[in-house]
Amino acid sequence: MELQGKVIAVLPERSGVSQRGEWKSQDYVIETHDAYPRKMVFGVFGADRISRFNIQIGQEVTVSFDIDAHEYQGRWFNNIRAFDVRQVDPAAVGMQPGVVPGAAFGAAPAAAPVQPAAPAQPAAPAAEDKVDDLPF
Repeated sequence: MELQGKVIAVLPERSGVSQRGEWKSQDYVIETHDAYPRKMVFGVFGADRISRFNIQIGQEVTVSFDIDAHEYQGRWFNNIRAFDVRQVDPAAVGMQPGVVPGAAFGAAPAAAPVQPAAPAQPAAPAAEDKVDDLPF
């Protein structure tokens, strides 16, 4: 899957030692440019990838990622791990043909302009004997 957005947070790097040796991981948060922006936290695993991607706050990036889930003590957790992160020219945001921000989340592709529909007719007034207890 792939998602484009602006890096809004770089979380602290984590490291440790496992049976396979030392490891490093770092999480980042991006925000899409949709009408209703979405945020996504993704992780980069491995010191080589962290230094190669060199992700900084404010960068416009396209993240290619895999989603996996794991169970821990009866609860399930999603894991979004990036395998490729590419910088995008900020001037080109929204200008690329065929690129629909948020498409990874199932947003519909851009279509031809639609003619506005006729205004809706007002609803019939409610019966006078009914009590309306709605607060708005």
